Amino acid sequence: MEVILKTQVANLGGRGDLVKVADGYARNFLLPRKLAILATGGSRKAIEHMKAAALRREAKLKGDAEQLAELMKGLTVTVAEKAGENDQLFGSVTSKTIAEDLARQGYTIDRHKIEIDKPIRMLGEHQVTLSLHHGVTTVIKVLVVKAE
Repeated sequence: MEVILKTQVANLGGRGDLVKVADGYARNFLLPRKLAILATGGSRKAIEHMKAAALRREAKLKGDAEQLAELMKGLTVTVAEKAGENDQLFGSVTSKTIAEDLARQGYTIDRHKIEIDKPIRMLGEHQVTLSLHHGVTTVIKVLVVKAE
């Protein structure tokens, strides 16, 4: 039976893919859970429109991410943390801390998009990568200073 997937299904395909599956799998799993629709002439046309709309939406999101990356190029985030001797922090600077400081500066970035190579546990300047969109990244400086 041929079906068109409405969402990503593990080991089968992505949204809008036309796949051939066993009749029972389609009737008992995919169709009741609304993960797929039957592949008819009308549904094939509808899925083409959905794919075109998704491509336009994806292009707009990528363009917005590229503009944001250009704005954030050379940005410095200053984080004040408690530190002991030898400039060692008592904790570490996390992506959540960086996201909060970015929000104070007017940039709304999801903390999951902040990639920290290794934990920041020392005072000083560190490089952090922001993955704004698939294929769009930028590097910002995180300056960790001693809290009063």
